[in-house]
Amino acid sequence: MDNYVQFANIYDKLMDDFDYSNWAEYIVEILNRNNIETNKILELACGTGNMTIELLKRGYKVDAFDLSNDMLTQAQQKLSKFKNLRLFHMDMTNFNINTSYDVAISICDSINYILDKEDLIKTFSNVYNHLNSGGVFIFDINSKYKIQTVLGNNTFIEDRESVFYTWDNRYNLITNIGEYYLTFFTSTDGIIYKRFDEMHKQRAYSVEEIHSMLESVGFKHIEFTNAFEFEEITEKTERVNFVAIK
Repeated sequence: MDNYVQFANIYDKLMDDFDYSNWAEYIVEILNRNNIETNKILELACGTGNMTIELLKRGYKVDAFDLSNDMLTQAQQKLSKFKNLRLFHMDMTNFNINTSYDVAISICDSINYILDKEDLIKTFSNVYNHLNSGGVFIFDINSKYKIQTVLGNNTFIEDRESVFYTWDNRYNLITNIGEYYLTFFTSTDGIIYKRFDEMHKQRAYSVEEIHSMLESVGFKHIEFTNAFEFEEITEKTERVNFVAIK
């Protein structure tokens, strides 16, 4: 089932205060620190293309894919002027592109949406098989602390221009899965609002679990830090960034 249907149409409005340019510079800094030079990047779970456009503007060729047709439609409209881009409709757990890369990325905690450990191992294996020797996989996760405690069994309400939504969360301590029940009210004229509901799930993975799975598929050099920084994580780190080198 496509988790992003009507949500895709308002995704960019909800993320309009997010600094994708800064995130792209962070990725470039990681590449520089690891002495990785490339002009081509594979992007998993590209969504509406907010990171994709930042990479394209920096001169990279990008092959990007997403499971959601609705997200890809938004991305295609946004990125149509760029020539050094290929978009695919694929699943992270079984994608296959007849190309090898020096860099693969996945941002915005897309990895947490893979709920089954075996599926996550398949994803890591697919990435590994698409990388050249010495290639790097850069991705982030919502930490176990964030999913279990910050999001947890809490409810959030936000009122933005043309969008009002409630976000009601349930966290299962046995499965380590957080369920997010979202109710949106959107308007194009500020008078009449339309409602739609969606439910999303994320699994909380420990850093040790992720590290072990990366090792199991062959990655040799694995680092993890606070996202957007190069500092050690703490017990209250909310977003963890991984750098895994083949």
